[in-house]
Amino acid sequence: MLISKQKKNDLSKGKRFLISVTVLGSAGPIRFVVSEDDLVGAVIATALKSYAREGRLPVLGSELNDFMLYCPLSDSEALNPWETIGSAGVRNFMLCKKLGIENKGIQDEKKPSRKGTGKWKSWFNNSRSFNISSH
Repeated sequence: MLISKQKKNDLSKGKRFLISVTVLGSAGPIRFVVSEDDLVGAVIATALKSYAREGRLPVLGSELNDFMLYCPLSDSEALNPWETIGSAGVRNFMLCKKLGIENKGIQDEKKPSRKGTGKWKSWFNNSRSFNISSH
């Protein structure tokens, strides 16, 4: 009886299928199952969570408004976050960061401090250039 209830719930959710989301700059695609009625924005959020959970590089962040989902086989326009993923008619997507968006907090934390790193080089080069003349 439990099996029949699970099947009934699955049918009410709509058609489900496996999609591949390739993140620009990452080693390989992320694969997960979605419903054809899921919104593109929800798919972006799921992709970002899966990407972070797997510990992939480069670190992207979690703000889904900073990303766009493209269908690489069709036109070059990004998918609208409010349309359903099933309306695209494909199962392969590309996730890209919007232009002009930088990794604000992430880049600042990982940036090494440049304070004082070039002073010893200039001192060394200047000390070598002095000619000591003998009497």
